[in-house]
Amino acid sequence: MEKYIGIDAHSQSCTLAVIGPSGKRLRSLVVETNGKALVEAIKNITGERHICIEEGTQSAWLYEVLSPHAEEVVVTVAEKRRGQKDDEGDAFGLAEALRVGSLGTKVYKAPRQFSGLRNAVRAYGMTVQDIVRTKNRLKAVYRSRGILTDSDVYGGEQRSRWLTKLPPSHRRLAESLGQQLDALLPLEKQAETWLREESKAHAIVRKISTAPGMGAIRSAQVVAIVVSPHRFRTQRQFWSYCGLGIVRRSSSDWVRQDERWVRAETMQTRGLNWNRNPLMKTVFKGAATTVIRQLGGHPLHESYQRMLQAGIKPNLAKLTLARRIAAAVLAMWKNGEVYDPARSELHKKA
Repeated sequence: MEKYIGIDAHSQSCTLAVIGPSGKRLRSLVVETNGKALVEAIKNITGERHICIEEGTQSAWLYEVLSPHAEEVVVTVAEKRRGQKDDEGDAFGLAEALRVGSLGTKVYKAPRQFSGLRNAVRAYGMTVQDIVRTKNRLKAVYRSRGILTDSDVYGGEQRSRWLTKLPPSHRRLAESLGQQLDALLPLEKQAETWLREESKAHAIVRKISTAPGMGAIRSAQVVAIVVSPHRFRTQRQFWSYCGLGIVRRSSSDWVRQDERWVRAETMQTRGLNWNRNPLMKTVFKGAATTVIRQLGGHPLHESYQRMLQAGIKPNLAKLTLARRIAAAVLAMWKNGEVYDPARSELHKKA
């Protein structure tokens, strides 16, 4: 008999709720957040086990631990519930949603062999984010006193000259931020080295890096996040995942014309989709920026210039470029090929 199990996980305890195929609540129990204890609790539930876990800090670990002991393990972004809330109710809600097939967004969890690369990407991303945040804070100190700065303000050699322009009440804050920046810059190099080492274990990273504007770092980020290109049947699905999908809205789609129904042209464009992976969007828009600024003779750069000459706004032309690069990367990955400029014409349907 099939059993549907919802797990509401917390740092110290996990609440398990079990529902039968008819929707009857069979049992609930509280288990310590411990791999061995959780596996034993799942094994004690007889029948075909279908497990639903809410996306969170521990969801990847729970998925890895429990997958060998269940026919199905699903990680989902649970919707907010109205009314009273408690752990047991949340667990039963997950189990019931899995039973009736009403789950919302399902979260893909990568296999264990990608853990090293994914953690290296996370470390690199967090370090870069901290450096950018610190630079912005340092620049804001000068801006608050009406002082315009340039990139020299970040360097240790020129920093003392800039500090003299600040009053004593602000100088110490700028010194503290400068020390933070000095400590973070070596960590960025270490994180980049770690990321490059991890990417060597995945041959597809080298192939994707041949795409225009991608490079080793962006390619490693794409592989770490996507893991498998076959998650996306079409390039449009991939665009939506990357935040490059066009959102359109329509209403009253059909009108009467010449004694027959025809589709009305009421479609309105509402910008790009919001339910996306933000890092993927950053990667492909960054790749498009690299093509625009650094690859002057590349066919994609020439295509961008033609779009500008045709009157297309620069931001929309850049979006088209990012979509073409994303489509090329997806095709290269599925076919295990390096980038071929002669085939770039195949990706002009963006």
